[in-house]
Formats: sequence, C-alpha cells, structure tokens
Amino acid sequence: MTPSAPDQLDLAGRVSLTPARLPVREAVASIVARKATIRQERLSGIHNPWGHVIGLTDPWSFLDLCESDVVVDAAQKIIGADVILWDSELFTEAGSYSEFLSQGSEGRYWPVSPLAGAIILLPVEREKPEARAVSLDDIGPHVLEGYDPSEPLYVIRVMPATSRFDRDSRHPANLACMEERVLVNYSNRPLWLLCGTDRADNDLVSGFAPAVPVWASGALPTEREEK
Repeated sequence: MTPSAPDQLDLAGRVSLTPARLPVREAVASIVARKATIRQERLSGIHNPWGHVIGLTDPWSFLDLCESDVVVDAAQKIIGADVILWDSELFTEAGSYSEFLSQGSEGRYWPVSPLAGAIILLPVEREKPEARAVSLDDIGPHVLEGYDPSEPLYVIRVMPATSRFDRDSRHPANLACMEERVLVNYSNRPLWLLCGTDRADNDLVSGFAPAVPVWASGALPTEREEK
C-alpha cells in the first residue's frame, strides 16, 4: 500500500500479498451491512487474527493498516519512536464513538503503567481517509470534529514502549473492562511492537495463539468415565 500523501491512505486500490485478504473498505462495508446484529465489543481487537473477530471479517487486513507507515508515522509524532499496538476497534458509526467518549470510556480500560498513549482515528470508508493522531491526555468530544456521525470510524490504540502493559486481571482497568465490556479481555491480547525498542520489558509473546478450550488440558469426560 502506497500513501498518496504523507497523511493519507488509498484504501480502495490496496493490493494484498495474500489473496484471501479483503481490501479494508470492503471488509468495513460488510460489517456495516450487518451492524444491527453485531455487538460493539465484538469489534474490539478487530486486527487480531487470534481473537474472536475471526468469524466476522479478515483481521489481517486491519493489521496491515495498523502496521502501515501512515499509522506508525502519526503515532510517532505523538508518543515518540517506540510504539506498541495493543488494541484497535471499528465503530460502524462515528456517533457511537462519540457516545463512548462522552461517557469517559476512552482510557478507562487501558491497563498501561504509567498511563500514556494515543489513538489514531481513520474514517475508513472514505476514498482517501486521513489519519488523525490524538494523545490520550487530549482526548475529548472535540476530536471528532469534521467526522460525519453516520460514517464508520476505525480507532487504533497505541502506547509508548516505555510503558508496561499489565496483564494482571486484577488491574483496575482490566476489572473495569470485565464489568462494563463483558466480551473484551485485554489481559490476553497480543502486542505488536510497531517500531523502536521495547524499553519496559513487555510481554510480547502472550496472545499469539487461539484460546485453548478448558477441556483440552485433561482427559475428556468419556475418557475419565472409562478409567
């Protein structure tokens, strides 16, 4: 994918190296067409090929976008040279994200210490969407100025690699998330070092595999009964 300008993307004409991958705009359009039947939490971690979103869309297309120069460059301008991708979420309507912001939810579920980072906003249905990076400290309703409330908005969440991502389920952010967004579990999410160096000894290994069914660690019920 070649940016048409330093702060723009051309998603309509992107060509994937893997034939199975969908162009991002096509993937978004498919989800928007089914938005009435999809809970918002299921669109969290939409870039994660090892997450529950695999049944909804092609996460590799969204991961490609998260790793693109346009997104990385925007992130670096806000949080510096060392950038970790830890979450992204598609909102089928920017108005839904506006409600999320008005409730003070952005940042509430970030298990990051010290708390720091940025969001990258991408109106992915536009032919040439611009990437807008906003520091976590500056997030508020004003960041959505210029967006149509009905257009899809892709929100990419990044953190500086000088902070540590806390996987402890007892971390206040993880506890709040479990109570308020029951289908989201950040404690087992994979992390991607997009650029620079991991300076906080983060766990960059966990999460890169499908969840193991609880019965897989032992014998099946019929096997136990036969013994």
